[in-house]
Amino acid sequence: MDDITILILGKPGQAQLDLLQQLDSKVRILIAEGSREGAVLAPQADVLFVWSTERGYLEAALPKASKARWIHGRFAGLDHVMFPELKATPLPFTNARGVYSQSLGEFVLAATLYFAKDIARMRRNQQAGRWAPFDILEISKQSMGIVGYGDIGRACARRAKAMGMRVLALRRRPELSDGDPHVDRVYGWEHRLEMIAESDYVVCAAPLTAETQSMVSDAEFAVMKPSAVIINVGRGPVIDEPAMIRALESGRIKGAGLDVTAVEPLPADSPLYKMDNVLLSPHCADHTADWLNDAMKLFLQQLERFRKGQPLENLVDLTRGY
Repeated sequence: MDDITILILGKPGQAQLDLLQQLDSKVRILIAEGSREGAVLAPQADVLFVWSTERGYLEAALPKASKARWIHGRFAGLDHVMFPELKATPLPFTNARGVYSQSLGEFVLAATLYFAKDIARMRRNQQAGRWAPFDILEISKQSMGIVGYGDIGRACARRAKAMGMRVLALRRRPELSDGDPHVDRVYGWEHRLEMIAESDYVVCAAPLTAETQSMVSDAEFAVMKPSAVIINVGRGPVIDEPAMIRALESGRIKGAGLDVTAVEPLPADSPLYKMDNVLLSPHCADHTADWLNDAMKLFLQQLERFRKGQPLENLVDLTRGY
């Protein structure tokens, strides 16, 4: 087994560094706590492990990484680290797809139940000392439409189907979901308005690319049911935020459950903070106690495959950005 040098761009926490101790003496670990240091160390690296979500780390290191044979990112989405040289690199790039999907699927289910059971109203009545029964909804009689049916979308579908919901999915290649037991119908992108119009809950789980930027906008809100709820666990800019705010303020749709927003942190003057029909999470729906440890464990599994010459999993199509 050949010696291998791994350059970690950005410093992991101590728990994640401890996980690296299991590696044998043929693996050399370098850590760049800044982009300049990363550029200096990059010529020694066989593997670039992008831990930091700041683009500058990889942007500085990649041109200098003449020996590198593989790049791995601890994140699922690539929009925040993408730049022209990365898009053009012949190096294989893998991501952490799957690490965060389960907790994001749980957030989607939580947001669905939050609006179906009107939990906000329950809390208001409880705090006011008011006993005021009201009708709630059974989600088993409702439908969930998932925009972007990748790993996160499938995690949402599994949970929705387990609750008896009708599940619809939207993806560029519908044939890839033939026979999927968690989906009742799959739509191509050209039929997105049809799917959205049928959905009681519209879940955005698409990556951010030039094609998906603001893909849910006025036209999409116009066809939604007035009782519809939009939920976003993908990337904030996939939804045209001003259009969504207009739809929420006017009552065009019932509500929104958001783990991501167009600008993060969400500015203090955003109307989303004060809307009664918005459930807002500060992009932490996947921040479980072990989320970073799990990301490191996935890298170690990939590293084992890399060292054995086995095909890497979670390969990203850099031209598409996911």
